[in-house]
Order: sequence, then C-alpha cells, then structure tokens
Amino acid sequence: MSLFGKNGHGRIMAIDYGLKRTGIAVTDEMQLIATGLTTISSETAIAWLQSYFAKEKVEKVIIGIPRQMNNEPSQSAPLVAAFTEKFKTAFPDMPIEGVDERFTSKMAFQTMIDSGLKKKQRQDKALVDEISATIMLQDYLSRKNIL
Repeated sequence: MSLFGKNGHGRIMAIDYGLKRTGIAVTDEMQLIATGLTTISSETAIAWLQSYFAKEKVEKVIIGIPRQMNNEPSQSAPLVAAFTEKFKTAFPDMPIEGVDERFTSKMAFQTMIDSGLKKKQRQDKALVDEISATIMLQDYLSRKNIL
C-alpha cells in the first residue's frame, strides 16, 4: 500500500482549448509536477480525451478560461464554453474546474526564449499551446498546495 492510499492519486489534466489547436498537460500520479503532454486538433479533442482517459487515471480536469485584462470574457470565451459543455456531456463524472489563462501564452513564449529555443521553434504555435497548458497546470498546483 502506498503512502497515498490503496490506489494513489490520479493525474490532473489541463486543457488549453483553442479554435484550431488544444494544448494538453498532465501531472504525475502524485500531482506534484506538471508536464506538457501534446497539442491536438481541437476538432478531435473529445475523441482524443476518451482514448486517454481509457488508458490513464485522471482525477480532475482544469480548463483555461480566456479573459481580457479587465477580467471580462475574451472573444474566444464562447468557444471554450461550448467545448466545456461537450466535455461535461462526454464525461459527466469527471470533475472540471475553470482557471484564468490570461497570461499563459505570453509566459509560454517567454519560457521558450529563456530556454534558448531558436526563432523557428518559437513560432511553433502547437508548442506554445502545450507550454501554456503546462504553465496553467503548474500554477494551479502551486495554489492548491498553498491552501
């Protein structure tokens, strides 16, 4: 038996849903470290998630809620809200939580610069989406562990 009970924890997943692409990040099973998993086509997101959930134990999903600087919903908020409804229909027993994703794309781009990625690599929007989801998840974990 592990320190965390019989089954241990499931992972927490972050979804950075966009019009064309969706960035996905997950924690380890002990929910300590956020890692970028992949970027998928937004059209295939529900099917991809069904396949992933069949293979991995996910305890909770956080979804980035796009907001403007004044905290009003951004242009893409209705798109994310529609995806969230589809998600709830497809996975009615999966707990989900919306989190503010305002600065994640800028932070992801800065992370790419700081890590020495070449300009061509920094233009890879799929990588930006994956890093954004990772930053969102790591921020969530940090706040969760403080409380």
